[in-house]
Amino acid sequence: MAGQPPDRRGCAATRGRCPRPADRGAVTRFRRARAADLPAILALLADDALGAGREAPDDIAPYQAAFAAIEADPAQLLAVADDDERVVGTLQLTLIPGLARAGALRGQIEAVRVARDRRGSGLGRAMMEWAIAECRDRGCALVQLTSDRARADAHRFYDGLGFTASHLGYKLDLRANPAASPPPVVG
Repeated sequence: MAGQPPDRRGCAATRGRCPRPADRGAVTRFRRARAADLPAILALLADDALGAGREAPDDIAPYQAAFAAIEADPAQLLAVADDDERVVGTLQLTLIPGLARAGALRGQIEAVRVARDRRGSGLGRAMMEWAIAECRDRGCALVQLTSDRARADAHRFYDGLGFTASHLGYKLDLRANPAASPPPVVG
């Protein structure tokens, strides 16, 4: 139901372990990503029409630099869903301190991807429940995310988790238009 917190009896309550729906004896584990996971994460990021057009997994150097920056920042958590050492899902969690909402700490969830053969299995829900529990455990007052407008299935998925489409987001791609800049501040 919209607005309700995730069911804490589910995968989030097991602290990073979730039974696979097809095989209740096996377990998918949620953990911090390792450098060795990078090729699998890149494959997940590129495995749809939007990702295929914006990711370049053959040139791993910029991804390695980004991974190192994420690892060095305690406000970042790049996580994977690990199914017997196979990466079957990923997401990035960023903790954002702010003054708004009485100094609330926010959890920003980005780059949520599930392996094609695991979509519809409940893994995405389990990953999100885990991420929300991580945010709660780290003292966040709010969890937020963005999703490309073209991802209608993802929007229904997030609605089903209790997220609300409360804001309109904007982006300015500085790599695509390096000359783009805001107007000067006057006064």
